[in-house]
Amino acid sequence: MGRQDLKRCYGCGGLFPEAPPSGTTAPTHPYILSSPGCWQAYGELLAREYQDARYMRVHRLTVDAYAAQHPGVDTPQARNSVGIHLSRLLLLFERGWPIERANAAMLAITAKKRDYPWLPPPTQLGSVTVLHPLGATTPEEHAERVEEWARSVWDAWAEHHPSVRTWCEAIQGS
Repeated sequence: MGRQDLKRCYGCGGLFPEAPPSGTTAPTHPYILSSPGCWQAYGELLAREYQDARYMRVHRLTVDAYAAQHPGVDTPQARNSVGIHLSRLLLLFERGWPIERANAAMLAITAKKRDYPWLPPPTQLGSVTVLHPLGATTPEEHAERVEEWARSVWDAWAEHHPSVRTWCEAIQGS
């Protein structure tokens, strides 16, 4: 497959095979905007995690990385999605919380039903895409690559870290 067969994802900027075959429609998400090929790659990664419990440990980190790397446009759903996913990344990477604790905190964050403000996405949403963990061959490598991807996405949002810190101040025990 040559580069001419690849399409740049308008979310993460990665290059993905054109999907689906000509004349058919590809499923995508209503507010986590991506190219069909990128969305398909994400689906393959999720399938790996759901099919083998050894890969599932970092599933929520996978979801956070993808959602924050594909923020979409300013709609209430997209604002809340970015706010929630960046909040978990903060708890993991800045506060050093274990995944289980950060996952439990997300229940408190989502229960508040807050309206997050729109954060203008950075021009570059991370140097690593969903293709990085998709290339892993073992559960350990998968977890390592998902974390590298998620850290890349978190770092890309650096200009908005103060806002995310403010949102997370209200979480008990933070």
